[in-house]
Amino acid sequence: MPNTKLSGNDAANTHEETTSEVNTHESSHLSGNYQNNQAQTKQWQRLSPIAILFFAMSFIQGLFGQLIYIAPALIIGYKQITENPTLWLPIVITLLTVLAISAVLKFYYFQYRLSKNTIEIRAGVFKKSHTNLPFSRIQNVKLEQPIYYRLTGYACLQLDTAGSSKQEVKIAALPLAFAEALKKEILAQHEKHNNEDCSDDKKPLASTLSTHDTNLTSAQQETLLNTRSVKDLIIHGVTSNRIWIFLGASAPFFDNAYAFINEKLSNYGINLAAAFDLNTHSWLEVGLYALTITFLMMFALTLFSILGSVMTFYGYTLSKVGDKYIRRSGLFTKHEVTMRLSRLQMIIQKQDWLDMVLKRINLKFEQSGAKLYGASTQALNNKIMVPSITPEQSLQLINEVYPENNLSTVNFTAISKHFLVRYLAYMLLPLFAFCQSTLLYTAQYELAASLIVPFVFIGFLIVMRWYRWGYASDEHFIYVRKGYVGVDYYCFPIYKVQQTTLKQSIMMEKSQLATTRFILAAGTITIPYLSQNAAYQLLNKTLMQVESSDKSWM
Repeated sequence: MPNTKLSGNDAANTHEETTSEVNTHESSHLSGNYQNNQAQTKQWQRLSPIAILFFAMSFIQGLFGQLIYIAPALIIGYKQITENPTLWLPIVITLLTVLAISAVLKFYYFQYRLSKNTIEIRAGVFKKSHTNLPFSRIQNVKLEQPIYYRLTGYACLQLDTAGSSKQEVKIAALPLAFAEALKKEILAQHEKHNNEDCSDDKKPLASTLSTHDTNLTSAQQETLLNTRSVKDLIIHGVTSNRIWIFLGASAPFFDNAYAFINEKLSNYGINLAAAFDLNTHSWLEVGLYALTITFLMMFALTLFSILGSVMTFYGYTLSKVGDKYIRRSGLFTKHEVTMRLSRLQMIIQKQDWLDMVLKRINLKFEQSGAKLYGASTQALNNKIMVPSITPEQSLQLINEVYPENNLSTVNFTAISKHFLVRYLAYMLLPLFAFCQSTLLYTAQYELAASLIVPFVFIGFLIVMRWYRWGYASDEHFIYVRKGYVGVDYYCFPIYKVQQTTLKQSIMMEKSQLATTRFILAAGTITIPYLSQNAAYQLLNKTLMQVESSDKSWM
């Protein structure tokens, strides 16, 4: 990766270069007269002062991202503040001061410049960095418009060199027209690098931009592939797993939340402790109370999930320009994610149990470096995902991307039943027997009886896991099916595989079984408990096609 990190002294020496800083008005003028200002693009430029808002919001988002780690400190601090309310003012002033100083310093020390077909960025307050990114090495370009940028005509340009969040560069507060023009030029240069081995890299940036813009407008028109209505987004909010994410994030505050709710309900004559007292109420009454409260909590969390879905995917469009797929969405912050078809590593068709009831599918296009199981809002913003589509729409999009796939008709081979033997007979049943014998020996008969339900449920999930897991392959693709109550389908081209692994434990070797792993740029796909012969055949087929194929995985 073409990143160069400078030490503090090196960065200081860098400042001795002959540089000329231009203000925001010059940058805006640059975007409007790009072809006539090639010399000006070589000058170091500062961002618009509105970038301070971006750095401030990034600071706040970073704090929320670390919420699970700082939760104990927040709880202790909250107790101290409630006991001494005069602490509120100095704490708030201190936080705002730190926020303002951090944002202003990051803005002041951030500079960028364009030279030939390269973008250079200098940033850092205490840890200086100088990043040099040739356009041909940038794998993905994303446009992001927070609401305060949408009102002022600015955008944030995110440059991704390898698909990893650690290798992303963001340039905030660029004029929207300039950001879009720069995005087109970067994508065009990347395509030229792949097709012509960068034969035109020495051409002036202005001339190549003019040429590629003409080609894009004349030969490659944007085609709309899919849109999502508010109704679809509500369905996605109901069926998605944001409920459990929110529930997990709020776990440190359960005690405080319970105390607050109990205090409010006591004002209306409702005592939760008395309602759940088994000395005065039967098991049936307590169970009904618990069920009612659970449904109320799930309803409230579902509303949060719907709100998150609408905020993330409002105004959703999926379109295509040439070999590029573009996803645009966002209620307050508008996101635009572009993916070249060559970067696509696999498609994932996901259905939770409620999706199956409503006959909806979440379709994901996984790029290089993507995390298969990322579910955070930021992760969703950086992916090309089509939420809550019908099976017909999903099939149409999959066939658009992979015309030769047979995902809808292929017959899956189930994994071995030894999977059940291991997890049920060797793990779950001995644990269940130990717990039950211990509780019965100590005469805790009611607790022993209550443990039957969770163990039966865990056993059900293990059986469903085995039932869902399957695999198949054809001349071009490998298909994997897995899940619990819901079901997920994975489809990836064989030539995209970068590494294969075969694993056998002593027990598996005796039973002639093996576990295979396929490592792609988007992550790892595992198929456990295959017959040994089937595993070797699948791996040999994969390695032979990878070796003989002349297609690039990128």
